[in-house]
Amino acid sequence: MPSVQRLLATALVCISFVTSAWADVDVAYLASERAKSLNLPFSEAVRVGNMLYLSGQLGNLPGTMDLAAGGIEGQTRQVMTNIQRILEANNSALDRIVKCTVMMADMAEWPKLNEIYVTYFPGPKPARSAFGATGLALDARVEIECWATVGGH
Repeated sequence: MPSVQRLLATALVCISFVTSAWADVDVAYLASERAKSLNLPFSEAVRVGNMLYLSGQLGNLPGTMDLAAGGIEGQTRQVMTNIQRILEANNSALDRIVKCTVMMADMAEWPKLNEIYVTYFPGPKPARSAFGATGLALDARVEIECWATVGGH
C-alpha cells in the first residue's frame, strides 16, 4: 500500500508543476476588425504562448458572409487566403502551420482541393486530417482550421 501512496503523491506533485506552468501562459483571443464587424460567436484565432489556433475558415470574401465563386476551387483558394491573412496579422505565416483539419462537403472533391492546397505549402507540409461533413456553415464546400507557431523564423 505505501507504493500506491507514493505513486499518488508523485502524481499530485507532477500535476501541480503542470498547473503552475500553465498559469504563467498568456492567452489572447484575437479578431481582426473585419471579423469583429461580422459579430460572430467565436474568436478568429486564439494565441496561447507561441501557438496560434485559428478557427475554421470558410471561403467567404473578407468582411462578408458571401462565399467566393468557383465552387471547391474558388472556395479553397479563398480559405487559404483568409488563413494567410490571419496568420500574417498575428506574427505568423503559412510555413509556420503545424496542423490543419480539413472538412469537406463532398469527399469526391478531394483531388481538386489537394491540387490547390499543395501550392500554398511548397516546402514541408503540415500534419493534416480531413473528413467529409454535412452542413458546413453558409453551405460551404470546404472549411479548414489550422494551428501555427508565432514569432521569429
